[in-house]
Amino acid sequence: MAKTSRSYGKNPWALFLLILLGIVVGSFLGHLLRDVNFLTWLNYGIDFSIGNKGSNIVTLDLGVFVLHFGLRLKITIGSVIGAIASVFIYKKL
Repeated sequence: MAKTSRSYGKNPWALFLLILLGIVVGSFLGHLLRDVNFLTWLNYGIDFSIGNKGSNIVTLDLGVFVLHFGLRLKITIGSVIGAIASVFIYKKL
């Protein structure tokens, strides 16, 4: 019997987790550096949210069962730079 060699590619879950890590680290650095005059632009971004304007929560009240839904996503320049950097790191691995 001949051995068959399998070629494994890079794990897509590793890329997903690395991008999430890059987003979190980039957003964190943007938040830390918001008071530095020439780096305030890292914290500029836009908010996306699902829910009411004030509470950002959608409530489904069925009498006996109450569900609360809410989602808030803030995309900043720092988080985008972190995601791009994580893709470059993934390609180098």
